[in-house]
Amino acid sequence: MLTYLRSHMWLKLFLTYMVVILVCLVVLAIGVTLAAPQAYTRHLLSMEGMMGQHMGTGAIMRGQGLGLFSNFRAAVMESLAIAGLVAVLAAALTSLLVIRQVVAPVQEMQAASQRIAEGHYSERVKFPESGVSDELGELAMSFNRMAENLEQTESMRRQLIGDVAHELRTPLAAIKGSMEGLVDGVLPPDAETYHQIYREADRLNRLVDDLQELSRVEAGAYELHRQPCQVSELADAVLSSLGRQYAAKEVTLITDIPVDLPAVLVDSHRVTQVLTNLVGNALQYTPTGGKVTLSAQPNGGEVWVSVSDTGIGIPAEHLPHVFTRFYRVDKSRSRASDSDGRAGGGSGIGLTIAKHLVEANAGRIWVESPGAGQGSTFTFSLPTV
Repeated sequence: MLTYLRSHMWLKLFLTYMVVILVCLVVLAIGVTLAAPQAYTRHLLSMEGMMGQHMGTGAIMRGQGLGLFSNFRAAVMESLAIAGLVAVLAAALTSLLVIRQVVAPVQEMQAASQRIAEGHYSERVKFPESGVSDELGELAMSFNRMAENLEQTESMRRQLIGDVAHELRTPLAAIKGSMEGLVDGVLPPDAETYHQIYREADRLNRLVDDLQELSRVEAGAYELHRQPCQVSELADAVLSSLGRQYAAKEVTLITDIPVDLPAVLVDSHRVTQVLTNLVGNALQYTPTGGKVTLSAQPNGGEVWVSVSDTGIGIPAEHLPHVFTRFYRVDKSRSRASDSDGRAGGGSGIGLTIAKHLVEANAGRIWVESPGAGQGSTFTFSLPTV
């Protein structure tokens, strides 16, 4: 019986209405039983006072009063019984109508949640007739929002699995092909062949490291040690690590950071990682003889750090997607590059990691580009002390 009641919300609500009505009737009956004798006696004595001038009237009325009181009490109880029965019937009909409005949306959500649990993430519930102006409407809206987020998460999970499989397949195929060539004697067992295999294995290792880093930053599974620091110090660290690569490619790297720039409150290690990624990308997509500028300027309570290049640029339709993991503007470009990119090369997740790290430091990041072949500018903000 308890199991039946627990599984039928409408019955529990209906019984709740009935219990409330019965309690009210019991309280009313007890009140009438306790108060009626005193009230009847008081009114009877009042009548005796008015008719006291007639001899023997009081005794006669008291004798008749006992019979009248019994009849009066029986009439009151009969009226209460009839009124109670009518109240129960009226409450039953009303409660059924009200309960239907309450229980139907809940039952629909229960069925929808069961279908979502079975993997049908496109399931949605209809809003009740009252819309979203009451608690049921807000519950339906929250449920649909949850289902939408689950569907989006599942879609991203599937896409991530496909992207990872695709990214792993390329270096593995190159390694396998080289090894087959060595076994068949097609490729010579010299330093160049081994270096090519090593290069693909190293690329595969970097991809795995990037995936681990992406999983940590997306889950927030890392600690931030935010403290005041100067943007110029972060820029110097990046320039010292990438300076030789710029010189080897004959790309000019210019810094434009004011001396009186306010200090920023960030995790210096994480922001250096962001700068390294952006400056490395700029080098990758800027041809020989080009120029990359690392600049910073105050803006309200923030410092805006920009990395501008004269490289291949980004078409306008691709700008909203450059921070999406594994997204590439030109899918046909070589993937053998050393850094993550917006237009090819690398693992395709470096900018995604940079976005999460900037946001973790209470900043934001965006990109601007006049179009293909006209360079691009990546800018991110950092809070000042």
